[in-house]
Amino acid sequence: MTGPSGQDEVFAFLGSLTEAAGAPLRIDTHANAVFLGGTRAYKVKRAVKFPFLDYSTLALREEACKREISYNSRYAPDIYLEAMPITRETSGRLALNGTGAPEEWTVVMNRFDDSQQLDLLASAAPLSQDLCDKLARMMVEAHKSAPVLSEKASSFLAELQSYTEQNEAAWAEHPELFPPAQASRLTAISRNWLERAGDLILKRGAAGLVRLCHGDAHARNIALIGKKPVLFDAIEFSDAIATTDVLYDLAFLLMDLCTRNQKAAANRIFNRYLDQARSADLDGPNLPEGLAALPFYLSMRAAIRAKIAASAAANQQDDALRESQQADARSYFAHALAFLDPDMPELLGIGGLSGTGKSRLAYGLAPELGRAPGARILRTDVERKARFGLEETEKAPAEAYTQEASDAVYSALDHRARTLLASGHSVIFDAVLSKPAEREKLQSIAAACEAKFTGLWLEAGDHILKDRVSQRKGDASDATPEVIDKQKTYDIGDLGGWIRIDASGTPEQTRALAEQALSSQTPK
Repeated sequence: MTGPSGQDEVFAFLGSLTEAAGAPLRIDTHANAVFLGGTRAYKVKRAVKFPFLDYSTLALREEACKREISYNSRYAPDIYLEAMPITRETSGRLALNGTGAPEEWTVVMNRFDDSQQLDLLASAAPLSQDLCDKLARMMVEAHKSAPVLSEKASSFLAELQSYTEQNEAAWAEHPELFPPAQASRLTAISRNWLERAGDLILKRGAAGLVRLCHGDAHARNIALIGKKPVLFDAIEFSDAIATTDVLYDLAFLLMDLCTRNQKAAANRIFNRYLDQARSADLDGPNLPEGLAALPFYLSMRAAIRAKIAASAAANQQDDALRESQQADARSYFAHALAFLDPDMPELLGIGGLSGTGKSRLAYGLAPELGRAPGARILRTDVERKARFGLEETEKAPAEAYTQEASDAVYSALDHRARTLLASGHSVIFDAVLSKPAEREKLQSIAAACEAKFTGLWLEAGDHILKDRVSQRKGDASDATPEVIDKQKTYDIGDLGGWIRIDASGTPEQTRALAEQALSSQTPK
């Protein structure tokens, strides 16, 4: 079989097989045909050859099916079952895993509820915080188990350079979708970003952060199974494409959510992923510095999706689908440009006693602060647990709250904030910040990095604070009503230019007051 038409008999066989099983469905892509029926799904590689993919021979398709099982078993062992031959029996008929010679190969999978795919969930409603936390953990675990390929960092960098050239050609091919002036600007900015980020990418590779990743971790390739997000359909056809910086792998999901108006979800996943990176050995040296490459990574992910959508539209016969794909191409292209827009980094300090709602407010404000996917939230409670090798919800020992330990936590986050701001990324510093020196240090860091600074001081009555900390569950804070009593004895000192925010109301009311205060500020 030398082309797609030569597989028609196989497709007809799988069609009848799945129809007999019930609830049949066929999904066609440029490289695969998937047949679903009953509890099973069968994926067949099309007999095609592209510059990035070669399924042109039976031997290559057999290898690809076996690789798909091998690669995806890391992420979704309950979905991917085995690579199975479709055989030609002595009767002349085709059979699934019969005794005859293989005529074709198929990936056999357990079928899942496709209404639980993340792209559909994200289109229907804002993603919950719980789901975002699970998505962050899913990506951390995927990267933790991914083979380290430090020696491939230069190859990854070369791949990015080739993508930039390929994108430029795609912009020129579709001027009706990608205005030439904007296309030239995107190409020039992309080349400049890549040139500046090259040494950083190689440094991250040397630190073990270039790995054989999933490679295609967008929302459509994630499904909720048993309330747990599961990655599927990893790239098996090209190790070169799948070998990336872990941040580039994460960037696909973040970009996808940003373009689906799920900025809050993207920001939470971004922050929760980075919070957990240290325990998974994914932080490497100077992780905050590595975020300097993230805008380029987000832009490249969007640019490639724009190119793919444009190509699909050019070959689309259905008018409505073609218009939808063209709209997608324009949207992705606009985001690719926007991700690289210059932006003045900001440092927002959020202080106040335990129970004032600092962390909730931080997550409410972060998605709109700074460049995508929003501000990095640095939280002393999270740093404290990480320094003691504890899970966030484990209670820290008394020695974690000595003055020496507290000073070390603040010092570490001060350094991280400085590095993040220097890389161009905005920061929210979430801590009690009861000492004037601690607040003044944040302002001096912002000034040294030429970043805008705003300080918010949250306040609420004792009974409200005690009630809130008593009801906390699953949080990094160890605060209790007794801690509130101790904090009330602190000499807060002069708040200087910090803005007092009444945090006694609902989280929504506190956020509205904070947003009003921020909108009234001018750059400092």
